[in-house]
Amino acid sequence: MTNFSQFDLDEYIEFIEQEKFADKLLSEHIANVQRVYLQDKRPWVIGYSGGKDSSAVMVIVYLALLGLEPQQRHKHVFVVASDTLVETPIVVNHVNNSLDAIQKGAQRDKLPITSHKVVPKTNETFWANLLGKGYPAPTRQFRWCTERMKIDPVSSFITDKVSQFDEVIVVLGSRSQESASRAQVIAKHKISGSDLAKHTTLSNAFIYTPIDTWGVDDVWKILRLCHLETQETPYGTKNKWHDKYDLEWENPWGGKNLILWNLYKDSSGQGECPMVIDETTPSCGNSRFGCWTCTVVTKDRAMESLVQNGEDWMLPLLKFRNILSRSTSPKLKKKYRSHIRRDGRLAFKTLREDGDKILTNDYTTGPYLLKYRKLALKILLRMQKKLALVQKDLELITVPELHAIRHEWLNDPNDPDWNDELPKIFKEVFGYDLDWSVDDTNQFTHQESALLDEVAPNFNVSPQMLKKLIDLEISMSGLTRRVGIFNKIGRLIQQDWGSAESIILEHKDNRQRQINQSREVELLTEELNMLNASIEKETKI
Repeated sequence: MTNFSQFDLDEYIEFIEQEKFADKLLSEHIANVQRVYLQDKRPWVIGYSGGKDSSAVMVIVYLALLGLEPQQRHKHVFVVASDTLVETPIVVNHVNNSLDAIQKGAQRDKLPITSHKVVPKTNETFWANLLGKGYPAPTRQFRWCTERMKIDPVSSFITDKVSQFDEVIVVLGSRSQESASRAQVIAKHKISGSDLAKHTTLSNAFIYTPIDTWGVDDVWKILRLCHLETQETPYGTKNKWHDKYDLEWENPWGGKNLILWNLYKDSSGQGECPMVIDETTPSCGNSRFGCWTCTVVTKDRAMESLVQNGEDWMLPLLKFRNILSRSTSPKLKKKYRSHIRRDGRLAFKTLREDGDKILTNDYTTGPYLLKYRKLALKILLRMQKKLALVQKDLELITVPELHAIRHEWLNDPNDPDWNDELPKIFKEVFGYDLDWSVDDTNQFTHQESALLDEVAPNFNVSPQMLKKLIDLEISMSGLTRRVGIFNKIGRLIQQDWGSAESIILEHKDNRQRQINQSREVELLTEELNMLNASIEKETKI
Protein backbone atom coordinates (compact mmCIF):
# COMPACT_ATOMS: atom_id res chain seq x y z
CA MET A 1 0.00 0.00 0.00
CA THR A 2 1.33 3.41 -0.97
CA ASN A 3 2.18 5.66 1.97
CA PHE A 4 0.34 8.94 1.60
CA SER A 5 -1.18 11.45 4.01
CA GLN A 6 -4.95 10.99 4.38
CA PHE A 7 -5.87 13.48 7.11
CA ASP A 8 -9.27 14.54 5.73
CA LEU A 9 -9.86 11.97 2.99
CA ASP A 10 -12.28 9.58 4.71
CA GLU A 11 -15.03 10.23 2.16
CA TYR A 12 -12.74 9.42 -0.77
CA ILE A 13 -10.32 6.85 0.68
CA GLU A 14 -11.98 3.77 -0.88
CA PHE A 15 -11.90 5.33 -4.35
CA ILE A 16 -8.30 6.50 -3.89
CA GLU A 17 -7.01 3.11 -2.73
CA GLN A 18 -8.85 0.98 -5.31
CA GLU A 19 -8.91 2.89 -8.60
CA LYS A 20 -6.00 2.89 -11.04
CA PHE A 21 -4.93 5.73 -13.32
CA ALA A 22 -2.31 5.08 -16.01
CA ASP A 23 -1.67 1.65 -14.39
CA LYS A 24 -1.03 3.18 -10.96
CA LEU A 25 -3.35 3.46 -7.99
CA LEU A 26 -4.67 6.97 -7.41
CA SER A 27 -3.01 6.79 -3.99
CA GLU A 28 0.38 6.73 -5.75
CA HIS A 29 -0.47 9.80 -7.81
CA ILE A 30 -1.70 11.67 -4.72
CA ALA A 31 1.41 10.65 -2.79
CA ASN A 32 3.53 12.09 -5.60
CA VAL A 33 1.60 15.38 -5.60
CA GLN A 34 1.98 15.61 -1.83
CA ARG A 35 5.71 14.91 -2.07
CA VAL A 36 6.25 17.63 -4.72
CA TYR A 37 4.15 20.07 -2.68
CA LEU A 38 6.08 19.44 0.55
CA GLN A 39 9.59 19.47 -0.89
CA ASP A 40 9.99 23.28 -1.00
CA LYS A 41 8.32 26.62 -0.25
CA ARG A 42 7.61 27.67 -3.84
CA PRO A 43 3.91 28.52 -4.28
CA TRP A 44 1.86 26.81 -6.98
CA VAL A 45 -0.08 28.43 -9.80
CA ILE A 46 -2.67 26.06 -11.30
CA GLY A 47 -3.61 26.91 -14.87
CA TYR A 48 -7.38 26.39 -14.90
CA SER A 49 -9.42 26.60 -18.11
CA GLY A 50 -12.54 24.88 -16.80
CA GLY A 51 -12.03 21.98 -19.23
CA LYS A 52 -11.67 18.32 -18.36
CA ASP A 53 -7.86 18.17 -18.03
CA SER A 54 -7.41 21.27 -15.88
CA SER A 55 -10.42 20.17 -13.79
CA ALA A 56 -8.80 16.75 -13.28
CA VAL A 57 -5.59 18.42 -12.07
CA MET A 58 -7.64 20.61 -9.76
CA VAL A 59 -9.30 17.52 -8.25
CA ILE A 60 -6.06 15.62 -7.63
CA VAL A 61 -4.36 18.69 -6.09
CA TYR A 62 -7.40 19.41 -3.91
CA LEU A 63 -7.48 15.80 -2.69
CA ALA A 64 -3.72 15.87 -2.04
CA LEU A 65 -4.05 18.99 0.13
CA LEU A 66 -7.08 17.56 1.95
CA GLY A 67 -4.90 14.60 2.88
CA LEU A 68 -2.19 16.74 4.46
CA GLU A 69 -2.21 17.77 8.11
CA PRO A 70 -3.19 21.46 8.56
CA GLN A 71 0.37 22.39 9.58
CA GLN A 72 1.71 20.76 6.40
CA ARG A 73 -0.36 23.01 4.13
CA HIS A 74 2.43 25.52 4.29
CA LYS A 75 2.35 27.24 0.89
CA HIS A 76 -0.26 28.90 -1.26
CA VAL A 77 -1.95 27.51 -4.37
CA PHE A 78 -3.24 30.13 -6.81
CA VAL A 79 -5.89 28.87 -9.25
CA VAL A 80 -5.82 31.19 -12.26
CA ALA A 81 -8.21 31.22 -15.21
CA SER A 82 -7.67 33.38 -18.28
CA ASP A 83 -10.72 35.13 -19.73
CA THR A 84 -10.09 36.60 -23.18
CA LEU A 85 -13.47 38.42 -22.97
CA VAL A 86 -14.54 36.53 -26.11
CA GLU A 87 -14.80 33.07 -24.55
CA THR A 88 -17.76 30.93 -25.56
CA PRO A 89 -20.52 32.41 -23.33
CA ILE A 90 -21.80 29.07 -22.07
CA VAL A 91 -18.28 28.22 -20.86
CA VAL A 92 -17.77 31.61 -19.17
CA ASN A 93 -20.60 30.85 -16.74
CA HIS A 94 -19.16 27.41 -16.01
CA VAL A 95 -15.67 28.80 -15.30
CA ASN A 96 -16.99 31.66 -13.14
CA ASN A 97 -19.15 29.28 -11.09
CA SER A 98 -16.25 26.83 -10.74
CA LEU A 99 -13.82 29.50 -9.52
CA ASP A 100 -16.40 30.67 -6.98
CA ALA A 101 -17.02 27.09 -5.79
CA ILE A 102 -13.27 26.37 -5.47
CA GLN A 103 -12.79 29.54 -3.42
CA LYS A 104 -15.68 28.70 -1.07
CA GLY A 105 -14.68 25.04 -0.79
CA ALA A 106 -11.09 25.95 0.12
CA GLN A 107 -12.31 28.34 2.82
CA ARG A 108 -14.61 25.64 4.22
CA ASP A 109 -11.86 23.00 4.22
CA LYS A 110 -9.19 25.45 5.42
CA LEU A 111 -6.97 24.89 2.38
CA PRO A 112 -4.47 27.55 1.18
CA ILE A 113 -6.19 27.89 -2.20
CA THR A 114 -7.51 31.06 -3.83
CA SER A 115 -9.06 31.47 -7.28
CA HIS A 116 -8.29 34.30 -9.69
CA LYS A 117 -9.32 35.39 -13.17
CA VAL A 118 -7.04 37.38 -15.47
CA VAL A 119 -8.07 39.37 -18.55
CA PRO A 120 -6.11 41.15 -21.30
CA LYS A 121 -5.27 44.83 -21.03
CA THR A 122 -8.11 46.92 -22.43
CA ASN A 123 -6.07 48.11 -25.40
CA GLU A 124 -5.03 44.51 -26.20
CA THR A 125 -8.41 42.77 -26.24
CA PHE A 126 -9.80 41.09 -29.33
CA TRP A 127 -12.15 43.97 -30.17
CA ALA A 128 -9.62 46.70 -29.38
CA ASN A 129 -7.26 45.12 -31.91
CA LEU A 130 -9.71 43.94 -34.57
CA LEU A 131 -12.27 46.78 -34.51
CA GLY A 132 -9.98 49.44 -33.07
CA LYS A 133 -6.67 48.97 -34.87
CA GLY A 134 -8.13 47.01 -37.77
CA TYR A 135 -6.11 43.82 -37.23
CA PRO A 136 -7.41 41.11 -39.58
CA ALA A 137 -9.24 38.15 -38.08
CA PRO A 138 -6.63 35.62 -36.85
CA THR A 139 -5.40 32.86 -39.16
CA ARG A 140 -2.88 30.05 -38.81
CA GLN A 141 -0.31 32.30 -40.47
CA PHE A 142 -1.13 35.38 -38.36
CA ARG A 143 -2.29 34.23 -34.93
CA TRP A 144 -1.82 37.60 -33.23
CA CYS A 145 -4.47 36.99 -30.58
CA THR A 146 -2.83 34.26 -28.49
CA GLU A 147 0.05 36.26 -27.07
CA ARG A 148 -1.97 39.40 -26.34
CA MET A 149 -5.07 37.76 -24.93
CA LYS A 150 -3.87 34.49 -23.37
CA ILE A 151 -0.12 34.43 -22.79
CA ASP A 152 0.49 37.99 -21.58
CA PRO A 153 -2.23 38.09 -18.85
CA VAL A 154 -1.15 34.72 -17.41
CA SER A 155 2.55 35.62 -17.70
CA SER A 156 1.91 38.88 -15.85
CA PHE A 157 0.19 36.97 -13.05
CA ILE A 158 3.05 34.46 -12.82
CA THR A 159 5.68 37.22 -13.01
CA ASP A 160 3.95 39.05 -10.16
CA LYS A 161 4.10 35.92 -8.00
CA VAL A 162 7.76 35.39 -8.95
CA SER A 163 8.52 38.93 -7.77
CA GLN A 164 6.89 38.12 -4.43
CA PHE A 165 8.22 34.59 -3.88
CA ASP A 166 11.37 34.44 -6.10
CA GLU A 167 10.19 31.21 -7.77
CA VAL A 168 6.84 29.56 -8.56
CA ILE A 169 5.66 26.20 -9.86
CA VAL A 170 3.01 26.26 -12.59
CA VAL A 171 0.76 23.18 -12.42
CA LEU A 172 -0.82 22.23 -15.76
CA GLY A 173 -3.22 19.59 -17.05
CA SER A 174 -1.05 18.81 -20.07
CA ARG A 175 -1.21 15.19 -21.18
CA SER A 176 1.07 13.50 -23.70
CA GLN A 177 -1.93 11.79 -25.28
CA GLU A 178 -3.75 15.11 -25.80
CA SER A 179 -0.87 17.12 -27.33
CA ALA A 180 2.26 15.34 -28.51
CA SER A 181 3.99 18.59 -29.50
CA ARG A 182 3.31 20.14 -26.10
CA ALA A 183 4.62 16.97 -24.41
CA GLN A 184 7.83 17.16 -26.46
CA VAL A 185 8.44 20.75 -25.42
CA ILE A 186 7.95 19.95 -21.72
CA ALA A 187 10.14 16.83 -22.01
CA LYS A 188 12.87 18.91 -23.67
CA HIS A 189 12.96 21.28 -20.69
CA LYS A 190 12.62 18.54 -18.05
CA ILE A 191 15.03 18.89 -15.15
CA SER A 192 17.05 15.71 -14.67
CA GLY A 193 16.05 13.81 -11.53
CA SER A 194 13.05 16.05 -10.91
CA ASP A 195 9.30 16.06 -11.56
CA LEU A 196 9.59 19.62 -12.83
CA ALA A 197 10.50 21.25 -16.12
CA LYS A 198 11.78 24.76 -16.78
CA HIS A 199 9.23 27.23 -18.11
CA THR A 200 9.99 27.90 -21.78
CA THR A 201 9.82 31.71 -21.50
CA LEU A 202 9.63 32.79 -17.86
CA SER A 203 12.72 32.59 -15.70
CA ASN A 204 12.23 31.36 -12.13
CA ALA A 205 9.01 29.57 -13.13
CA PHE A 206 8.81 25.78 -13.35
CA ILE A 207 6.24 23.40 -14.86
CA TYR A 208 4.64 20.43 -13.08
CA THR A 209 2.30 18.12 -15.02
CA PRO A 210 0.91 15.53 -12.57
CA ILE A 211 -1.42 13.81 -15.08
CA ASP A 212 0.88 13.79 -18.13
CA THR A 213 0.67 9.97 -18.46
CA TRP A 214 -3.12 9.76 -18.11
CA GLY A 215 -5.54 8.82 -20.86
CA VAL A 216 -8.90 10.46 -21.46
CA ASP A 217 -10.73 7.68 -19.58
CA ASP A 218 -8.54 8.38 -16.54
CA VAL A 219 -9.52 12.04 -16.71
CA TRP A 220 -13.23 11.28 -16.77
CA LYS A 221 -12.82 8.67 -14.03
CA ILE A 222 -11.47 11.20 -11.52
CA LEU A 223 -14.10 13.73 -12.56
CA ARG A 224 -16.85 11.14 -12.26
CA LEU A 225 -15.43 9.40 -9.14
CA CYS A 226 -16.77 6.08 -10.45
CA HIS A 227 -15.40 2.67 -11.32
CA LEU A 228 -14.87 2.15 -15.03
CA GLU A 229 -15.39 -1.29 -16.54
CA THR A 230 -13.99 -1.67 -20.05
CA GLN A 231 -15.53 -4.35 -22.25
CA GLU A 232 -14.40 -5.53 -25.68
CA THR A 233 -17.32 -6.10 -28.05
CA PRO A 234 -17.54 -7.02 -31.76
CA TYR A 235 -18.17 -3.32 -32.33
CA GLY A 236 -15.15 -2.11 -30.38
CA THR A 237 -14.36 -1.09 -26.79
CA LYS A 238 -17.33 -0.23 -24.58
CA ASN A 239 -17.08 1.67 -21.30
CA LYS A 240 -19.48 0.94 -18.48
CA TRP A 241 -19.52 3.18 -15.40
CA HIS A 242 -20.41 1.92 -11.89
CA ASP A 243 -21.21 4.29 -9.01
CA LYS A 244 -19.75 1.86 -6.45
CA TYR A 245 -18.46 4.64 -4.15
CA ASP A 246 -21.66 6.71 -4.01
CA LEU A 247 -19.69 9.75 -5.18
CA GLU A 248 -20.74 10.04 -8.82
CA TRP A 249 -19.95 13.47 -10.30
CA GLU A 250 -19.12 14.98 -6.88
CA ASN A 251 -16.44 17.66 -6.72
CA PRO A 252 -14.37 17.68 -3.51
CA TRP A 253 -14.87 21.48 -3.25
CA GLY A 254 -18.61 21.25 -3.93
CA GLY A 255 -20.89 21.10 -6.93
CA LYS A 256 -21.03 18.42 -9.60
CA ASN A 257 -18.98 17.67 -12.72
CA LEU A 258 -22.09 16.57 -14.60
CA ILE A 259 -22.23 20.14 -15.96
CA LEU A 260 -18.78 19.63 -17.46
CA TRP A 261 -19.81 16.29 -18.97
CA ASN A 262 -22.80 17.95 -20.63
CA LEU A 263 -20.50 20.58 -22.13
CA TYR A 264 -18.48 17.84 -23.80
CA LYS A 265 -21.44 15.67 -24.77
CA ASP A 266 -22.08 15.67 -28.53
CA SER A 267 -18.91 17.70 -28.92
CA SER A 268 -16.76 17.86 -32.03
CA GLY A 269 -14.15 15.72 -30.32
CA GLN A 270 -11.58 18.49 -30.44
CA GLY A 271 -10.92 18.50 -26.72
CA GLU A 272 -10.59 21.49 -24.46
CA CYS A 273 -8.63 24.69 -24.70
CA PRO A 274 -5.64 24.27 -22.37
CA MET A 275 -4.29 27.03 -20.20
CA VAL A 276 -2.08 28.89 -22.67
CA ILE A 277 1.27 29.87 -21.18
CA ASP A 278 3.44 30.07 -24.31
CA GLU A 279 3.26 29.79 -28.09
CA THR A 280 3.76 26.00 -28.10
CA THR A 281 0.22 25.56 -26.80
CA PRO A 282 -2.13 24.57 -29.64
CA SER A 283 -4.88 26.84 -30.95
CA CYS A 284 -8.26 26.53 -29.28
CA GLY A 285 -10.31 26.90 -32.46
CA ASN A 286 -13.03 24.27 -32.90
CA SER A 287 -13.16 23.76 -29.13
CA ARG A 288 -15.93 24.55 -26.70
CA PHE A 289 -13.29 25.97 -24.42
CA GLY A 290 -11.94 28.45 -26.95
CA CYS A 291 -13.07 31.84 -28.20
CA TRP A 292 -16.37 32.15 -30.04
CA THR A 293 -14.65 34.59 -32.42
CA CYS A 294 -11.83 32.18 -33.34
CA THR A 295 -11.14 32.12 -37.08
CA VAL A 296 -7.95 30.05 -36.96
CA VAL A 297 -10.14 27.15 -38.11
CA THR A 298 -12.38 27.45 -41.15
CA LYS A 299 -15.53 26.16 -39.43
CA ASP A 300 -16.36 26.21 -35.72
CA ARG A 301 -17.93 22.77 -35.42
CA ALA A 302 -18.14 23.04 -31.63
CA MET A 303 -20.34 26.16 -31.74
CA GLU A 304 -22.36 24.60 -34.57
CA SER A 305 -22.89 21.60 -32.27
CA LEU A 306 -24.02 23.85 -29.42
CA VAL A 307 -26.58 25.52 -31.68
CA GLN A 308 -27.83 22.16 -32.98
CA ASN A 309 -28.20 20.85 -29.42
CA GLY A 310 -30.51 23.56 -28.14
CA GLU A 311 -28.33 26.65 -27.67
CA ASP A 312 -29.95 28.33 -30.67
CA TRP A 313 -29.59 31.77 -29.05
CA MET A 314 -25.91 31.48 -30.08
CA LEU A 315 -26.75 31.38 -33.79
CA PRO A 316 -26.10 35.15 -34.27
CA LEU A 317 -22.64 34.68 -32.73
CA LEU A 318 -21.91 31.82 -35.12
CA LYS A 319 -23.01 33.90 -38.12
CA PHE A 320 -20.89 36.86 -37.00
CA ARG A 321 -17.89 34.59 -36.51
CA ASN A 322 -18.37 33.15 -40.00
CA ILE A 323 -18.41 36.68 -41.47
CA LEU A 324 -15.05 37.34 -39.80
CA SER A 325 -13.72 34.06 -41.15
CA ARG A 326 -14.77 34.86 -44.71
CA SER A 327 -12.96 38.20 -44.54
CA THR A 328 -9.66 36.29 -44.32
CA SER A 329 -10.18 34.73 -47.75
CA PRO A 330 -7.35 35.77 -50.14
CA LYS A 331 -10.00 36.69 -52.70
CA LEU A 332 -11.68 39.16 -50.32
CA LYS A 333 -8.68 40.70 -48.55
CA LYS A 334 -8.43 43.69 -50.88
CA LYS A 335 -12.15 44.38 -50.50
CA TYR A 336 -12.15 44.61 -46.71
CA ARG A 337 -8.61 45.78 -45.98
CA SER A 338 -6.59 48.87 -46.74
CA HIS A 339 -3.73 48.77 -49.23
CA ILE A 340 -1.70 50.83 -46.73
CA ARG A 341 -0.24 49.13 -43.66
CA ARG A 342 -0.31 50.79 -40.24
CA ASP A 343 3.24 52.07 -40.78
CA GLY A 344 1.93 54.20 -43.66
CA ARG A 345 3.56 52.14 -46.40
CA LEU A 346 2.33 49.97 -49.23
CA ALA A 347 4.17 46.65 -48.86
CA PHE A 348 4.99 45.29 -52.31
CA LYS A 349 5.34 41.58 -53.02
CA THR A 350 8.36 40.43 -55.01
CA LEU A 351 8.32 37.15 -56.93
CA ARG A 352 11.28 35.04 -57.98
CA GLU A 353 11.52 33.46 -61.41
CA ASP A 354 14.53 31.32 -62.35
CA GLY A 355 16.38 32.76 -59.37
CA ASP A 356 15.75 36.39 -60.40
CA LYS A 357 13.52 38.86 -58.58
CA ILE A 358 10.56 39.94 -60.71
CA LEU A 359 8.74 43.23 -60.23
CA THR A 360 5.01 42.79 -59.47
CA ASN A 361 2.13 45.13 -58.80
CA ASP A 362 0.80 42.92 -56.01
CA TYR A 363 0.99 43.98 -52.37
CA THR A 364 0.30 42.79 -48.83
CA THR A 365 -2.94 44.19 -47.44
CA GLY A 366 -3.07 46.26 -44.26
CA PRO A 367 -5.76 46.72 -41.57
CA TYR A 368 -9.51 46.53 -42.09
CA LEU A 369 -10.92 49.66 -43.68
CA LEU A 370 -12.53 51.97 -41.13
CA LYS A 371 -15.94 51.77 -42.82
CA TYR A 372 -16.04 47.99 -42.29
CA ARG A 373 -14.88 48.32 -38.70
CA LYS A 374 -17.77 50.72 -38.06
CA LEU A 375 -20.24 48.33 -39.69
CA ALA A 376 -18.93 45.35 -37.69
CA LEU A 377 -19.20 47.29 -34.41
CA LYS A 378 -22.79 48.29 -35.19
CA ILE A 379 -23.71 44.64 -35.87
CA LEU A 380 -21.96 43.52 -32.66
CA LEU A 381 -23.79 46.11 -30.54
CA ARG A 382 -27.13 45.15 -32.07
CA MET A 383 -26.41 41.50 -31.23
CA GLN A 384 -25.57 42.44 -27.65
CA LYS A 385 -28.80 44.39 -27.27
CA LYS A 386 -30.89 41.56 -28.70
CA LEU A 387 -29.18 38.74 -26.78
CA ALA A 388 -29.49 40.66 -23.50
CA LEU A 389 -33.21 39.84 -23.64
CA VAL A 390 -32.47 36.10 -23.26
CA GLN A 391 -29.01 36.16 -21.62
CA LYS A 392 -29.09 39.04 -19.14
CA ASP A 393 -25.47 38.71 -18.01
CA LEU A 394 -24.05 38.37 -21.52
CA GLU A 395 -21.59 41.10 -22.50
CA LEU A 396 -20.09 40.70 -25.96
CA ILE A 397 -18.06 43.91 -25.72
CA THR A 398 -17.28 45.98 -22.62
CA VAL A 399 -17.58 49.74 -22.11
CA PRO A 400 -13.80 50.15 -21.57
CA GLU A 401 -13.27 48.38 -24.91
CA LEU A 402 -15.60 50.88 -26.61
CA HIS A 403 -13.51 53.74 -25.21
CA ALA A 404 -10.32 52.01 -26.42
CA ILE A 405 -11.79 51.49 -29.91
CA ARG A 406 -12.86 55.13 -30.10
CA HIS A 407 -9.34 56.21 -29.15
CA GLU A 408 -7.89 54.01 -31.91
CA TRP A 409 -10.34 55.37 -34.48
CA LEU A 410 -9.60 58.98 -33.63
CA ASN A 411 -5.85 58.36 -33.77
CA ASP A 412 -5.68 55.93 -36.68
CA PRO A 413 -2.29 56.45 -38.39
CA ASN A 414 -3.78 56.45 -41.90
CA ASP A 415 -7.53 56.96 -41.80
CA PRO A 416 -8.68 58.74 -38.61
CA ASP A 417 -12.37 58.96 -37.79
CA TRP A 418 -12.67 62.71 -38.32
CA ASN A 419 -16.41 62.55 -37.58
CA ASP A 420 -16.00 60.70 -34.24
CA GLU A 421 -18.78 58.28 -35.12
CA LEU A 422 -18.45 55.67 -32.38
CA PRO A 423 -20.59 57.58 -29.82
CA LYS A 424 -23.18 58.11 -32.57
CA ILE A 425 -23.21 54.39 -33.42
CA PHE A 426 -23.68 53.48 -29.76
CA LYS A 427 -26.55 55.93 -29.29
CA GLU A 428 -28.21 54.76 -32.50
CA VAL A 429 -28.28 51.19 -31.17
CA PHE A 430 -29.01 51.70 -27.46
CA GLY A 431 -30.77 55.08 -27.44
CA TYR A 432 -28.56 56.65 -24.78
CA ASP A 433 -25.04 58.03 -24.38
CA LEU A 434 -22.10 56.80 -22.36
CA ASP A 435 -19.82 59.14 -20.45
CA TRP A 436 -17.54 59.82 -23.40
CA SER A 437 -14.34 61.78 -22.82
CA VAL A 438 -14.14 65.09 -24.67
CA ASP A 439 -11.56 64.85 -27.44
CA ASP A 440 -10.17 68.26 -28.36
CA THR A 441 -7.46 67.01 -30.72
CA ASN A 442 -9.83 66.32 -33.59
CA GLN A 443 -10.93 69.73 -34.84
CA PHE A 444 -12.61 68.80 -38.11
CA THR A 445 -16.35 69.09 -38.59
CA HIS A 446 -18.05 66.98 -41.23
CA GLN A 447 -18.29 70.02 -43.51
CA GLU A 448 -14.60 70.90 -43.10
CA SER A 449 -13.54 67.34 -43.81
CA ALA A 450 -15.74 67.22 -46.93
CA LEU A 451 -14.29 70.54 -48.13
CA LEU A 452 -10.71 69.23 -47.85
CA ASP A 453 -11.75 66.07 -49.72
CA GLU A 454 -13.06 68.28 -52.52
CA VAL A 455 -10.26 70.86 -52.74
CA ALA A 456 -7.04 68.90 -52.06
CA PRO A 457 -7.07 66.82 -55.30
CA ASN A 458 -7.12 70.07 -57.33
CA PHE A 459 -3.59 70.71 -56.02
CA ASN A 460 -2.46 67.10 -56.48
CA VAL A 461 -2.37 66.61 -52.70
CA SER A 462 -3.86 63.71 -50.74
CA PRO A 463 -6.78 64.90 -48.55
CA GLN A 464 -5.81 62.36 -45.88
CA MET A 465 -2.22 63.65 -45.75
CA LEU A 466 -3.43 67.24 -45.54
CA LYS A 467 -5.78 66.40 -42.67
CA LYS A 468 -3.01 64.55 -40.82
CA LEU A 469 -0.66 67.54 -41.22
CA ILE A 470 -3.30 69.97 -39.93
CA ASP A 471 -4.10 67.55 -37.10
CA LEU A 472 -0.41 67.38 -36.17
CA GLU A 473 -0.12 71.17 -36.13
CA ILE A 474 -3.19 71.50 -33.91
CA SER A 475 -1.94 68.82 -31.51
CA MET A 476 1.36 70.67 -30.99
CA SER A 477 0.04 74.23 -31.05
CA GLY A 478 0.48 76.14 -27.82
CA LEU A 479 3.49 74.07 -26.73
CA THR A 480 6.48 76.10 -25.58
CA ARG A 481 8.91 73.67 -27.22
CA ARG A 482 7.67 71.83 -30.29
CA VAL A 483 10.46 69.26 -30.24
CA GLY A 484 10.42 66.81 -33.14
CA ILE A 485 7.68 68.48 -35.16
CA PHE A 486 9.80 68.61 -38.34
CA ASN A 487 10.63 64.91 -38.06
CA LYS A 488 6.94 64.12 -37.64
CA ILE A 489 6.03 66.27 -40.64
CA GLY A 490 8.72 64.52 -42.67
CA ARG A 491 7.44 61.07 -41.73
CA LEU A 492 3.90 62.01 -42.71
CA ILE A 493 4.98 63.38 -46.09
CA GLN A 494 7.09 60.28 -46.80
CA GLN A 495 4.17 57.92 -46.16
CA ASP A 496 2.32 56.42 -49.11
CA TRP A 497 -0.86 58.35 -49.87
CA GLY A 498 -3.51 57.85 -52.50
CA SER A 499 -4.82 54.79 -54.29
CA ALA A 500 -2.85 51.56 -54.67
CA GLU A 501 -2.59 52.19 -58.41
CA SER A 502 -1.08 55.67 -57.99
CA ILE A 503 1.41 54.44 -55.37
CA ILE A 504 2.48 51.51 -57.58
CA LEU A 505 3.06 53.89 -60.50
CA GLU A 506 4.94 56.35 -58.31
CA HIS A 507 7.34 53.70 -56.98
CA LYS A 508 7.76 51.67 -60.18
CA ASP A 509 11.08 53.15 -61.39
CA ASN A 510 12.63 53.23 -57.91
CA ARG A 511 11.62 49.61 -57.20
CA GLN A 512 13.07 48.42 -60.51
CA ARG A 513 16.29 50.25 -59.70
CA GLN A 514 16.45 48.56 -56.28
CA ILE A 515 15.90 45.14 -57.85
CA ASN A 516 18.64 45.80 -60.41
CA GLN A 517 21.03 46.88 -57.65
CA SER A 518 20.13 43.78 -55.63
CA ARG A 519 20.80 41.62 -58.68
CA GLU A 520 24.19 43.28 -59.18
CA VAL A 521 25.10 42.61 -55.55
CA GLU A 522 24.11 38.94 -55.95
CA LEU A 523 26.26 38.62 -59.09
CA LEU A 524 29.25 40.27 -57.40
CA THR A 525 28.80 37.95 -54.40
CA GLU A 526 28.81 34.92 -56.71
CA GLU A 527 31.97 36.14 -58.46
CA LEU A 528 33.66 36.75 -55.12
CA ASN A 529 32.76 33.26 -53.89
CA MET A 530 34.13 31.73 -57.10
CA LEU A 531 37.35 33.75 -56.74
CA ASN A 532 37.78 32.63 -53.11
CA ALA A 533 37.19 29.02 -54.12
CA SER A 534 39.80 29.33 -56.88
CA ILE A 535 42.36 30.84 -54.47
CA GLU A 536 41.78 28.03 -51.96
CA LYS A 537 42.26 25.46 -54.71
CA GLU A 538 45.54 27.06 -55.85
CA THR A 539 46.76 27.24 -52.25
CA LYS A 540 46.21 23.50 -51.75
CA ILE A 541 48.17 22.70 -54.91
